[in-house]
Amino acid sequence: METTSQPATAWHTLSATDSLHQQQSSEQGLEAAEAATRLADFGENRLLEAKPRSPWLKLFDQFSNFLVVLLLLAAVLAWAVGDLKDAIVIVGVVVFNALLGFYQEHRAEQTLAALKQMLAAHARVRRSGQVQEVEAAQLVPGDIVLLEAGDRVPADGRLLAAHTLDVEEAALTGESQAVSKTTVSLAEADLPLGDRTNLLYMNTVITRGRAELLVTATGMKTEMGKLAGMIAATPETSTPLQQQLDTLGKKLAIIAGVVVALIFGLNYAQGLEWTQAAMTSVALAVAAIPEGLPAVVTVTLAIGMWRMAKHRAILKKLAAVETLGSTTVICTDKTGTLTLNQMTARAGWFAGQRFSVSGEGYEANGEISFATETDADLRPLLLPMVLCSESQVRAGQLIGDPTEGALWVLAQKGGLEPEHEQQAYPRLAEIPFDSEHKFMATFHAAGEVVEMFVKGAPDVLLARSTLDEAAREQVDAENRHLAEQALRVLAVARKDIPAAEFDPDKRLMRWAQDWEFLGLTGLMDPPRPEAKVAIADCHRAGIQVKMITGDHPLTAAAIGRELGLQGKAISGKELDGIDDKELARRIDAIAVFARVSPEHKVKIVRTLREDGHVTAMTGDGVNDAPALKAADIGVAMGITGTAVTKEAATLVLTDDNFATIVKAVKEGRVIYDNIVKFVRFQLSTNIGAILTVLAATLAGLPSPFTAIQLLWINIIMDGPPAMTLGVEPARPGIMQDQPRRQSAQILTLPRIGRLLLYGITMMVGTLLLFWHGLETQVDPRYALTLSFTTFVLFQFFNTFNARAEFGTAFNGNFFRNGKLWLALAGVLALQVMAVHWVPAQAIFGTTDLLWQDWGLAALVASSVLLLDEARKLVMRLVGGWRTQAVKG
Repeated sequence: METTSQPATAWHTLSATDSLHQQQSSEQGLEAAEAATRLADFGENRLLEAKPRSPWLKLFDQFSNFLVVLLLLAAVLAWAVGDLKDAIVIVGVVVFNALLGFYQEHRAEQTLAALKQMLAAHARVRRSGQVQEVEAAQLVPGDIVLLEAGDRVPADGRLLAAHTLDVEEAALTGESQAVSKTTVSLAEADLPLGDRTNLLYMNTVITRGRAELLVTATGMKTEMGKLAGMIAATPETSTPLQQQLDTLGKKLAIIAGVVVALIFGLNYAQGLEWTQAAMTSVALAVAAIPEGLPAVVTVTLAIGMWRMAKHRAILKKLAAVETLGSTTVICTDKTGTLTLNQMTARAGWFAGQRFSVSGEGYEANGEISFATETDADLRPLLLPMVLCSESQVRAGQLIGDPTEGALWVLAQKGGLEPEHEQQAYPRLAEIPFDSEHKFMATFHAAGEVVEMFVKGAPDVLLARSTLDEAAREQVDAENRHLAEQALRVLAVARKDIPAAEFDPDKRLMRWAQDWEFLGLTGLMDPPRPEAKVAIADCHRAGIQVKMITGDHPLTAAAIGRELGLQGKAISGKELDGIDDKELARRIDAIAVFARVSPEHKVKIVRTLREDGHVTAMTGDGVNDAPALKAADIGVAMGITGTAVTKEAATLVLTDDNFATIVKAVKEGRVIYDNIVKFVRFQLSTNIGAILTVLAATLAGLPSPFTAIQLLWINIIMDGPPAMTLGVEPARPGIMQDQPRRQSAQILTLPRIGRLLLYGITMMVGTLLLFWHGLETQVDPRYALTLSFTTFVLFQFFNTFNARAEFGTAFNGNFFRNGKLWLALAGVLALQVMAVHWVPAQAIFGTTDLLWQDWGLAALVASSVLLLDEARKLVMRLVGGWRTQAVKG
């Protein structure tokens, strides 16, 4: 059997008869035996899913990160030197992170399952001339499906019959308005999906009318199936932070390995017992690896998630918090994200004058203002808008068609009470809207006459009106004026019919002529006021914003201009004519992509990522899901978004608001900033410890720390102080910074230089007081205690260096982080206990310090802060002088 369910068939170019012939079917439908045969050939009308990965393998994957392996090795080394507590803490952190990552991956695999659940469960088909209900999974190419308003389309197909048929295709095409469908064949073979008005697609919804559909594709051959395949084929990618931490771990492993070998070799060569040399070396290696990093990152990201949730942005993956902060491009849908997704009348023409309308959405807040002062009565214009309608708006909530809802609100702004008018003019009959005649008309009793009210396409109403040629030209000009503003233009008209001549049971179309043309109204889905501000914030932050929508190019371009988007606008058809290299060259200059398909969206996202951009992609329909998964950050709409989109995304906006994305980007930048603060603090501590032990060994001095003291330093400084750096408030001007490059590393050469400077300062100060203790005190424990305490106090002051890398640490945020001050107070209390509490002295090998030596240690330790403040002051002065020189 040869059928034409091949992907190459342009079904929209074929007539209904030819389509039936191609599918070897008829208007009576398939015979039962033939349907069974085709089911065996084509398979069930289901979406395939990839074989799930074993839970054990997914759990094992969580331990494949290089830094995690390094931490496990550190735990083994800690256990080897008898520090069971540190080993347990390290393993606990690793396991916690692994379980968290496992849970996130498990949730992500629900994407295709949600897509499958969206299929219609049953369908009404005609087989062997009889209408019957079958499972949607049993549909085959060649079946005739019967559809009514409210039905979900169960498969792709060619329309055989369409009666006042409107279909909501936003989930597939992104088109914000329901699309009128016909059975008329189309000439162009390469039309976008949204313009193939004689085809229906799986998972779209019939909003009005009824239809007969010839099934042409089922399962994975449908447009929805292609999307499912694209989602499954899109690989998961690691975030910039994950890549940087992996690189950092490798660098630290090399450093730790070299240091351990060197320290062990030197100590052993100097006659130290190999067990003691091994313990010191291993303790230093544990101190050299920031095992607190995963815990701090996890806590910091979790706090960021909590903060974002308060701002109506729900993140599904912890690492995505930081990725948002490095975003360089936000690709956003138009409808409902940049716009309100509430049709609104914005302007119009009546009684020879133009008028504008204030207020947005379905709230009747606003007024109608004419260009010049007039006493024109708006009632004749507004009355058809509420009487020739099937919709209502109650308490700001639309019931029915968005366009009719906008007209209802316009009438309210003009002083009418729509419900009262409907009661005053009872409806007798109607001519429903049809895509062939492009108007709707209703007939209402009004005493001795029947009033006919009409709304529809301006050219249609104009052609059937009584206007003379000069008036028609004026209306045409006003229609063009509104259309050039990307407004959807509707016209209204009326006609009085003698009640004695009207019969609602006779042909009503005979009254469809000689109308009194009343006026024009221009409608649009208006931009969100806060979206324009948010886009301006993005531009200041160096973030490009690109609108990617299924809407008409003129509409999209007009909205883009109103929102302040900077760049050109192109259509999906133009995009097809651009190869990948040319698109990569031009993409930064393009701000609006209109009439695009799901494939176009993925192409745009991939081009941006290959060009080095960190890309966030927003969407609400199933058509957006592949692009959301392909992007670094997929952003789904929580209100209008489908289940598939929410599962494919990493960020869900509970208010569908673009401005919320910008708040999330700021939070992401704060998170990354705080992680860098921790890394700088932790590594300067590690470098200081390594340099201090190494310099003492090279100088032939005893080790200034015991192994247990090194581990103590590691524990108390990896703990609360480091953790509280993760909750630092945003530094001023963080959203004026340019996005960091994706290739940027946490450990840049200038940053390493500054960390070495801190480490050298700690080394010199610690060894100076260690030597002072050896020279002035008989008990060597005193020198050890003094150097141990000095190094801990160095970390106290170094915390403030970590808080402010470039500006002064004594800024407006100095006292704002109460948790940090509490943690630092705790560190001081613990150190006093370690020095002066007798049981602790036995553990750490310490002895009581004189209070003047505490003061000396604090003075020396403060040098790390004071010297860095002096360095930053000099840099600011030099920078100021250079700026003045350039200006001069």
